[in-house]
Amino acid sequence: MVRSPKLIVYTATSADGLIARRDGSVDWLEHYKGGYGMRRFYSSIDACVMGKKTYEMAVKFGMPDGYTGKKNYVMSRTLTRAVSPKISIVHDDVKVFSRRLRAENKKDIWLVGGAELVAGFFDAGEVDEFILHVMPRFIGEGIPLIAPRHRDAPMKLLATRKFADGVVMLHYAVNAS
Repeated sequence: MVRSPKLIVYTATSADGLIARRDGSVDWLEHYKGGYGMRRFYSSIDACVMGKKTYEMAVKFGMPDGYTGKKNYVMSRTLTRAVSPKISIVHDDVKVFSRRLRAENKKDIWLVGGAELVAGFFDAGEVDEFILHVMPRFIGEGIPLIAPRHRDAPMKLLATRKFADGVVMLHYAVNAS
């Protein structure tokens, strides 16, 4: 079943499948300077969805308004106010919120992260695609791409791309045959 717009996880991971160090740091990504298709992807989306921890990290990085030119949402059970009025705080059920996002947007929606947010959408059957940029680096321990739970989900490889610096992009459709 092809849904439109799609909810897409677009992120970088270490070669051992981690998106950040245990403390949330992504300092290990600083070495990688390629755009890796981000400009094209960014132009294909209308909205960005973050979890509370990812939003707090964005604020630390000087992005209190979220992603420029996009509708920005933070899903949280506990957050009541954002630093910026440009951020919408969402307490809805994932399925209810996903239906609303798909109805309100013409372009795709970026599930920015983190692990709990991605797990919530994935386990609810609401993630359509993963676009992963695997960095040629092991960081040993940290935050996984998806919060650990028992799951067995088929994926269909849509595309791969190798970059000169060793980064590999893997583009998957979820539950596609």
